Amino acid sequence: MAILRWLALVPFLLMLAGLVFCNRVTPLVLGMPLLLAWMLFCCLLTSVIMGIIYLADPANRE
Repeated sequence: MAILRWLALVPFLLMLAGLVFCNRVTPLVLGMPLLLAWMLFCCLLTSVIMGIIYLADPANRE
């Protein structure tokens, strides 16, 4: 259960890391600046991680 709590911290850390390492405009990813593409990736990854946490939580099993 402790692993699930640490897994929930991953999206937050990725968003902070994006501000430091991906704050550039020149490399375009699908026509978007790198920081915008990074934030979009983080939002999608957050949904996946929260789904994994939901499925692994024993309180949700019936």
